[in-house]
Amino acid sequence: MHGKGFAGSIRNRRPSEGWYRTLGDGQFTMTDTTNALSRRRLLGIFAAGIVAAAPTYSNAFSFLRGAGDIRRIKMHSGRSGESIDMIYWIDGKYIPEAMQEISHFMRDVRTGTTRAVDPRTIDIMAAAHRMMDVSEPYMMLSGYRSPKTNAMLRSQSSGVARNSLHMVGKAADLRLKSRSVSQMYKAAAACNAGGVGKYSRSNFVHMDCGPIRHWGA
Repeated sequence: MHGKGFAGSIRNRRPSEGWYRTLGDGQFTMTDTTNALSRRRLLGIFAAGIVAAAPTYSNAFSFLRGAGDIRRIKMHSGRSGESIDMIYWIDGKYIPEAMQEISHFMRDVRTGTTRAVDPRTIDIMAAAHRMMDVSEPYMMLSGYRSPKTNAMLRSQSSGVARNSLHMVGKAADLRLKSRSVSQMYKAAAACNAGGVGKYSRSNFVHMDCGPIRHWGA
C-alpha cells in the first residue's frame, strides 16, 4: 500500500511494532523503532530531511560509479500534490522499500497505474540535482506514463514519442524554479549516462536512462 492509505494504516501502529510513518501534505517520513542496526534503520535515520545534506562529490560521473555514499532524491508533484524526500541508496545498494515509494510517487496519476522506475534514471536525476547545488525539490511534470496516457498526450503534441521511455519507467520531465532550463540541461548532460532533452518554451528538462543523446532548444 502507498500514499494516503498507506500512511493512514501505519500512523496508528505502536512504536514497538517497527515502522512508524507520518504523512503531512504528501510528505513521506520514515523511522525504524527496532533495535537492530539494519539498512532499514539507516533508511529511517537518513530519510525525509533528517540528514541536512548528503556527501558532496566532484562530478556526476564519479557519483554514478562510486560506492559508499548516500543517494537522495527530492521531488514534488503538482498533479498529485505529493512530495517525496528519500534516501534510496546506502553503502552500494539500492533500498527496495525506498524504490517502491519512489515508483509509487512517479505513478501515472491519470490512470492510477504504477510501474517500477529504473534506478538509473533516479541516479541521473540525483546527480544533476547535486551538481546544481540546490535544496529545492524537483517539480516532476511527468514520470511513468501508461500507454493510454502517452497516446492521449501524443494526440495533443508532436513532441511526445510513440515509444516513449516514460512508458517503461525510464524517464522523467522535471523543472526547478531556482535554475534555468539551460542549467538543468547542462547538469544532466554532464552525467553522460542517458538522454537529455531541453524544452525551453515549456520550461522543463527530460532525463532518461536510455542511450546517450541530447536534443532541444
